[in-house]
Amino acid sequence: MKHYDIAIIGGGLVGASLALALQGLAKARGWSILMVEPFAPGDSYQPSYDARSSALAYGTRLIYERLGVWAAIAQRGAAIERIHVSDQGRFGAARLSAAEEGVPALGYVVENAWLGQCLWQALDREVITWRCPAQVERLSAAGAGYQLQLDDGSQASCALAVLADGGRSQLRDQLGIAVNHRPYGQTALIANVSFSDDHAGQAFERFTPAGPLALLPLPERRCALVWTRQPADAERLLALPDAAFMAELQAAFGFRLGGLRQVGARHAYPLVLVEATEQVRPHLVVLGNAAHSLHPVAGQGFNLSLRDVNALAQALAASPALPGDFPTLQAYLASQQRDQWLTVGFSDRVTRLFSGAQHWLATGRGLGLAALDLFPPARHAFARQAMGLGTRPGLPLP
Repeated sequence: MKHYDIAIIGGGLVGASLALALQGLAKARGWSILMVEPFAPGDSYQPSYDARSSALAYGTRLIYERLGVWAAIAQRGAAIERIHVSDQGRFGAARLSAAEEGVPALGYVVENAWLGQCLWQALDREVITWRCPAQVERLSAAGAGYQLQLDDGSQASCALAVLADGGRSQLRDQLGIAVNHRPYGQTALIANVSFSDDHAGQAFERFTPAGPLALLPLPERRCALVWTRQPADAERLLALPDAAFMAELQAAFGFRLGGLRQVGARHAYPLVLVEATEQVRPHLVVLGNAAHSLHPVAGQGFNLSLRDVNALAQALAASPALPGDFPTLQAYLASQQRDQWLTVGFSDRVTRLFSGAQHWLATGRGLGLAALDLFPPARHAFARQAMGLGTRPGLPLP
């Protein structure tokens, strides 16, 4: 049984980002890192109209710049230069701009396949041992660390196990880590769309009586749509012919980008706020969606996870102890608790505020949007939170 200092279970965007953040430190200290991932990345990036995307906050760009991969990521990223927030049929709208905040962009939208390709290509194979495609079937505490049972019958042990295997983590459940589920009673309908007019780097958050929708700029004049509806209505929209679907979307969004010209494949995901009741144990850390899975309309989930990655790398670098040391892991979590509390709360409150159809709530939303537009300090605070800069800035990575 081979022993590793750190085993990262899940080599998706969060797991690969952690491996990248740790590989310099691991090389300096002689640590070995194992990364186990069930889905092998392709040999090359294949562009697709229907590729799923992630909204990366400006703060995420700063982290990836320190890791040396932003220049590659940005080659296929679309900058969010302005955000227009509105409530259908109501007065009041808020407008955020990168120019006003003094940054090149409020955020960026990048296809997940391209982001993953950039991360995987930046990993040092002399430091990171890949087991891919492979899956950890069992994870159990064993002495000063954890033992991994892989699906091919092989075993490995580690001083620090990092669970980054997604919101439906079976290993998290296997370890008896409870989760708090707060269903929104909503379904997110995801698709890429194209309009007759260029988005010109503008993103839209549009709140309607039937649920909020977001349109984010993508390369090649596409937009990424996240449309939140009641589950039965989402299923109905999913089954509509393209022309009928575009007609309903056009009616909900309006003509700020002209007429809809194309819609790609549609997918539906039930929405629930998931938070693990434990994120650290001796020799164990839970990261990414396995730790907290947020509503997508505010675009905060992956960005929060990357700040967790950043903080964990800093905590391990600052500690003279070996990986898995419980006080070090507790210090990591303490450093991130305020960020997690604010970000989860921000995402949850925005979602609930803009999903209600009551008259008094809609009137309050209009007043709030008008206040954001009229009072620069409020707008600035809102923008900083959206950019992932709402809490104290992190120290540079080692």
